[in-house]
Amino acid sequence: MSQFVQEKRSISPLFWLPFGAGGMLSALFGPALILITGILAPTGFLLPQSFESYDHARAFAQNPLGKLVLLAIIALFLWHGAERIFLTLKDMKAGPLLNLKYATYGVAAAVTVVTVLLLLAVGF
Repeated sequence: MSQFVQEKRSISPLFWLPFGAGGMLSALFGPALILITGILAPTGFLLPQSFESYDHARAFAQNPLGKLVLLAIIALFLWHGAERIFLTLKDMKAGPLLNLKYATYGVAAAVTVVTVLLLLAVGF
């Protein structure tokens, strides 16, 4: 008769999910966002003049769907970066694992909360 040993459960999947989602968003939308918001919109190159308007950007941020898009992009990019930085620091043996987790995931969590608060402050 064999006995099954139940392994200790881990919360690692909770961190891997936003890491994977952030990696996918970074790969699919990151270059386009950089090109549009960092180069084309500020210079007015190949875009209509109305696209540069602050009012259009604010209207997007005030729309509930726009808020979700902005939150997903910002938060998932942050969590992806936090996981990458954590793994790098862990491989470099930069300190105790708990401190590294607090430093990386804590910053990602704090900035995510600040992002939510700022998106709510923009209004609807």
